[in-house]
Amino acid sequence: MADQIKKDQLKEIEANSGESYIKFVKRQFRKSTFGVISLYIVTVIGFVAVFADFLANDKPLIASNKGEIVFPVIKEYGVMMGIAEWGSEYVTSTWKDIAFDWAVFPPVPFAPSSTDKNLVSLKERAPSAKHWLGTDDIGRDVMAGLIHGSRYALSIGFVAMSIALLIGIILGAVAGYFGGMTDIVISRLIEIVITFPRFFLIITIVAMVEQGSLWLIMAMIGLTGWTSIARFMRGEVLRVRNLDYISAATSFGFSTRRILFRHVLPNSIAPVLIYAAFGIVSAILFESALSFLGFGVPPTVVTWGSVLFKARSSTYSWWLAVFPGFMIFLTVSAFNLIGDALRDATDPRLRS
Repeated sequence: MADQIKKDQLKEIEANSGESYIKFVKRQFRKSTFGVISLYIVTVIGFVAVFADFLANDKPLIASNKGEIVFPVIKEYGVMMGIAEWGSEYVTSTWKDIAFDWAVFPPVPFAPSSTDKNLVSLKERAPSAKHWLGTDDIGRDVMAGLIHGSRYALSIGFVAMSIALLIGIILGAVAGYFGGMTDIVISRLIEIVITFPRFFLIITIVAMVEQGSLWLIMAMIGLTGWTSIARFMRGEVLRVRNLDYISAATSFGFSTRRILFRHVLPNSIAPVLIYAAFGIVSAILFESALSFLGFGVPPTVVTWGSVLFKARSSTYSWWLAVFPGFMIFLTVSAFNLIGDALRDATDPRLRS
């Protein structure tokens, strides 16, 4: 019955307005020029992250070896998953030296970890026709690092934010719906966690681990970033639980779990999810700052922050600071603008 009441209310709203809420949000979002442009930018970065191995790699995309057509980049995934093995003729770190009949390499024919040992002077490591964005002090291609670094940046942002959302939504919903002592206990827990300086807490924990880990960084950012989500979720649940259709569901004897997960959460979570765009920005900045200070991922993992870290020891290598810094700025600005556009698009006061 409660579901029917809610559906009737939505139908009435749509009939009065002439469009659904989702269509309204899309229409309002498209009014934000910067929001739309930012969405395209994030889409391109996501595309680069997904297909990074096909855009920057020291292995050929396709090659012919003694008349046999091989796909080294694709097979690499099988080797990593343990379902394939490299033949003895391919067990090498210098793929360009293999006598292929012919080979097609990616647009950037370098892996993020491969080094060009022929570069000695600072001038040779600068941007050139061979290395478009230059190399770091040990000869690793910067552009390859930025392409593969986009994967780590988005992974850290989305995974860390997913952890924070899961914890924050559950605790905030429980606190707002049940109230009383439950609300007091969870609210005090939120206040205790907030009192800890988040950045220095993460540095302390990461520094205690002998070898840094990407998953550890994700977990720590997520486990320390849920408090604002929980407080926001609590406020939304406090508002929703007093609406008529919740009272109707309670009067019909529906279980607490059904009311909470089928009626309260779906109607409270939308504004909270918008906060996720800003949370992703925070996670990316945290990882970049940790890597810049030398507390981030292992040295073998190339991220935007780790490239910036190399700029500290090579003052005259301006490209090590400019290009990764620009990528961080571009990504952070894009997510912020998307969050602003979504916040404005979901404002019911803009609905005519």
